[in-house]
Amino acid sequence: MAHDHHHEHTHSHQHAHTGIDWAEVAPLLEAQAELFTPLYEKALAWLAKDVTEPGLIVDAGSGPGVLSCLFAETFPGARVVAVDSSGPLLERARDRAAREGAADRFGTLLGELPDVLGELDYPADLLWASRSLHHLGDQRAALTAFAERLAPGGTLAVLEGGLPPRYLPRDIGFGRPGLQARIDALDEERFTRMRAELPGSVAETEDWPALLTAAGLKHTRTRSFLLDLPAPATDRARGYVVAALTRTRDVLADDLDASDRATLDRLLDPGDPGSVHHRRDVFVLAAHTVHTAVRPV
Repeated sequence: MAHDHHHEHTHSHQHAHTGIDWAEVAPLLEAQAELFTPLYEKALAWLAKDVTEPGLIVDAGSGPGVLSCLFAETFPGARVVAVDSSGPLLERARDRAAREGAADRFGTLLGELPDVLGELDYPADLLWASRSLHHLGDQRAALTAFAERLAPGGTLAVLEGGLPPRYLPRDIGFGRPGLQARIDALDEERFTRMRAELPGSVAETEDWPALLTAAGLKHTRTRSFLLDLPAPATDRARGYVVAALTRTRDVLADDLDASDRATLDRLLDPGDPGSVHHRRDVFVLAAHTVHTAVRPV
């Protein structure tokens, strides 16, 4: 399972109690979602094979709305509602929808998942939850609540898991080889602590098809989607890697050993020819996994 929480756990925005400054992280969230658009387009095309002409699509944990607007583009007949606990991020989502010409069928809903979904005017034909579920203490109960907000025949799609992202070769020519693998291990520990500290936290085996079935849904499907942006990185991809590794250094500063901190510092130093600002071997490779199930008619 990949969580990418050193830079991506904020993707769901459902943990305002952590005191995150959304104005600060919003540009990173947007840059990541925009860079990952080819991956999301594949996922939405896969969804569209079974979800035909949905009337209402709900993006539960939408953040700044990059993916919400992609849903509006993919399903031009649908109304899309972006749901998030951050007002500033929803404002960015509304602005994006206006820029993309979708404002007339785009709405927002402010509040904490899953309770805020009770404020929807209509049940959803497609409810999408991208890495928002793991920020809720009782994931099983949350899935049941999500399922209850589906129309008969409606689809719940949960993006959880996949593979950790990679940006650099295992051996980068300085420091100990395997830096990203060690970061992954620290990140998993941090994720476990985060889950344990959530209000009402319940330990759960992360068998998402089984959990979807337990929520009363049928016809589970699972598919993983790859983002493969090979070296040499574009300026956009390189900028994302710089931002992601900067957040990794900031978030995991107390957990990294001195050697790995020094390696990250060098990787992020614009004056160092070995940094990600200048290296020709920088790439972005990641996989996200989507699980779906349908509410019985």
